[in-house]
Amino acid sequence: MNRRDFLKTSSLAIMLAGLAGRAENIMSEDNTLKQTKRIEHRNLGGLNVSAIGLGCLPMVGYYGGRYDKNEMIALIRRAYEKGVTFFDTAEVYGPYTSETWVGEVLKPVRGQVKIATKFGFGVEEGQPTALNSEPKHIRRAVEGSLKRLQTDYIDLLYQHRVDTKIPMEDVAGTVKELIQEGKVLHFGLSEASAKSIRKAHAAVLFQLFKMNIP
Repeated sequence: MNRRDFLKTSSLAIMLAGLAGRAENIMSEDNTLKQTKRIEHRNLGGLNVSAIGLGCLPMVGYYGGRYDKNEMIALIRRAYEKGVTFFDTAEVYGPYTSETWVGEVLKPVRGQVKIATKFGFGVEEGQPTALNSEPKHIRRAVEGSLKRLQTDYIDLLYQHRVDTKIPMEDVAGTVKELIQEGKVLHFGLSEASAKSIRKAHAAVLFQLFKMNIP
């Protein structure tokens, strides 16, 4: 079984398990979120997250089937109430649907959770399968994600896929500017090579160094 098939099978299994709890058993009478269980936490480079996170791609039907919004809202709520504090989404999931649902549910507990989202595809340009990490596109993508997630900062922002047409230094530099503006707290790369990671790391450090030059 390859990685994609494994993810597909495990994601569907987790999804079905989550749906076993009916929405009426998840929501309290006043419709507030209350964490009833705490699970182990881990520190990821300064980002404190629950050891188990909720990946919010399968809920938009990427691995087959379509899921009811109310059931997915209930699933996100249940995950939080069971101790999950790390939620992973992306603008291209839907597109937009996953971020919208995550933002709707987690807005009341924004300070207690960590949200990861991603840029890197041409969603805003109507080309969701085409890579696009142009600096101006990154900014548009982040502004859209902030609005859908109903927040003013993103805990972890990934480049969804490396765009070889755009120098990594330009990508990392743009994200670094967003960090300086307080819109992003941490930067990550998805499915990147060691070379790309080193370039991004060096670019971010160089940006920091430039800021300290008198």
